[in-house]
Amino acid sequence: MRVGVVILPQFHWAEARSRWKALEDKGFAHGWTYDHLAWRDLADQDWYGTIPTLTAAATATTTLRLGTWVTSPNFRHPVTLAKDLMTLDDISGGRIIAGIGAGGIGWDAEVLGFPVLPPGRRVDRLDEFVTLVDLLLTQPDTTWQGRYFQAVRARMIPAGCRSRLPLVVAANGPRSMAVAARTDGWATTGAHGPEATLDEWWDGVAGLSRRFSEVAVAAGRSPGDFVRHLSLDSAPVFSLLSLDTFTDAAGRAAALGFTDLVVHWPRPDGVYSGDERVLDKVAALLSDGHVRL
Repeated sequence: MRVGVVILPQFHWAEARSRWKALEDKGFAHGWTYDHLAWRDLADQDWYGTIPTLTAAATATTTLRLGTWVTSPNFRHPVTLAKDLMTLDDISGGRIIAGIGAGGIGWDAEVLGFPVLPPGRRVDRLDEFVTLVDLLLTQPDTTWQGRYFQAVRARMIPAGCRSRLPLVVAANGPRSMAVAARTDGWATTGAHGPEATLDEWWDGVAGLSRRFSEVAVAAGRSPGDFVRHLSLDSAPVFSLLSLDTFTDAAGRAAALGFTDLVVHWPRPDGVYSGDERVLDKVAALLSDGHVRL
């Protein structure tokens, strides 16, 4: 399995640059940052923009895949997002992964003054969002009309002249999984939150993995066609609490068919708090971005 790391966009670039470069030097397969305008109990702390951060990370690295974990329709429009992704992919030499989700009900859902949508309508909006982003990244001129988004002769050159960058959709329900089954990959944070026991969380992940395989087959595709990303730090135990904690989680994820793991660079306190030396120990297990268990 490949292993990637989230670097939260909290650092001045002088410090952030060294972290992104370190991910590449340590041999991780991909690096991610959150696409939020503010986030949970970190909303009053430093928090920088996603696209500029990934642009800078692209210039600080040469081989590390880079992605949004995850962008959403809460404050993004497909036309402007696709243009940014196209440009990022060019700057990075084809290393961008677009992680996309339906959007939650936190800060980002209200910041533009729109009403917070119920879950079913958020999935409807996600369906449109992914459909239009995909079109924009595969053709030079797009006109499209939906309930939530539209494009009128949106020019995407050179996007329509080459293969589009990979799309990975975060999904837990059958309808959102059906959206993911039209793309390159599926991502999940699990079915249960931190209030669950660790075994309950893994039972939920196993159920989601089986469900996605069923959805993929129903869509006429093989379950093996997709990359499958699991965010380990949605579990009730931080994945980098110790090396044993990580290797146990990685083994469980591999048994469930996940191809990619996502962990978080340890913070000194609060959410994702841990010892950065554990990240180095995980890096020692890597070969070509893949973990050796």
